[in-house]
Amino acid sequence: MFMKNYYSILGVTPDSSDAEIKKAYRNLARKYHPDINPSGAQMFKDISEAYETLSDEKKRLQYDTINGFFKSAPKDEKTFTSSEKANDEYKKSSQKQEKKPKKTKDYSKKINEILNNLNKKKTNKPQPKNGSDITEEITVTLKEVSAGTTKVVNVMHTSSCPHCKGRKFINGAHCPVCNGSGEKNEHKKISVKIPAGVKNGSKLRIKDEGNRGENGGKNGDLYLKVKIEPSSKMKFDGSDILYNVPITPVEAVLGAKISVPSLDGNVSLKIPPQTKNGQKFRLAGQGLKQGSKSGDMIVTVYIEIPSSLSDDEIKLYEKLKKMSSKDIRENLLNE
Repeated sequence: MFMKNYYSILGVTPDSSDAEIKKAYRNLARKYHPDINPSGAQMFKDISEAYETLSDEKKRLQYDTINGFFKSAPKDEKTFTSSEKANDEYKKSSQKQEKKPKKTKDYSKKINEILNNLNKKKTNKPQPKNGSDITEEITVTLKEVSAGTTKVVNVMHTSSCPHCKGRKFINGAHCPVCNGSGEKNEHKKISVKIPAGVKNGSKLRIKDEGNRGENGGKNGDLYLKVKIEPSSKMKFDGSDILYNVPITPVEAVLGAKISVPSLDGNVSLKIPPQTKNGQKFRLAGQGLKQGSKSGDMIVTVYIEIPSSLSDDEIKLYEKLKKMSSKDIRENLLNE
């Protein structure tokens, strides 16, 4: 193996004495020392390496033997007699070694190939996919609407089959896990708070309780559409409660103070004498609560005859019939 030509680096020959080698080293060291010549760092390193070998008798003999340098060898074109000429040759040799455009291009090409492969791998990674929203219907009673409540909802979440990744087929056959649907269904019970005063048809949003996202995507949301159970007696108009309340003929004629069952308990309502069928009464603040405000309860009374009457009650009605002489239907066509 041919090592660096230390004689060429120092500008001496294999026949040079130790003193000549030392002198050449000192001259070159002063010229290329990094403190004096910042661009000569590599040259100074090579000079020091050459002097370290050639200044040691054993190392020089070993070096000459390995590389075929003999003191008796005649000088030829490769033999340097001038330190300046040797330095010029060394510079040219170093510059040739530094100029390796082909290897540099090959190296850059390999780096680009590695980067391109990394980008392809990133591109081929599964992209995040957000989960879809779920919409369910929830039914509440009028009393639950008035006071508010908590309901347990059974929600079915759908996601891609973990076995076939939603492709439905594996090795040309239907996926044995999802039976070719490509989906996985999972039921989950969720406790939901229903606020007081919720409106019929309104939607409640429960964040992140929709279908699950994939590959780091966000979960969808759960939307609950509120449906209030219908009642023949009570309905809603915004935050107002429309309430149909029966009264007896006696209460309608004579007036009375009746107790009306409401969503928040019993409410007292005064029926004036000679109240007509279908007459309306407003109870302020007895409707649905909307934040700090409450709607009203609008009571419509209708006269209802009891389904069963005692003999004494029938006799009284017969006596009342004989006492009543006015025909209440005689002016129907004139009204």
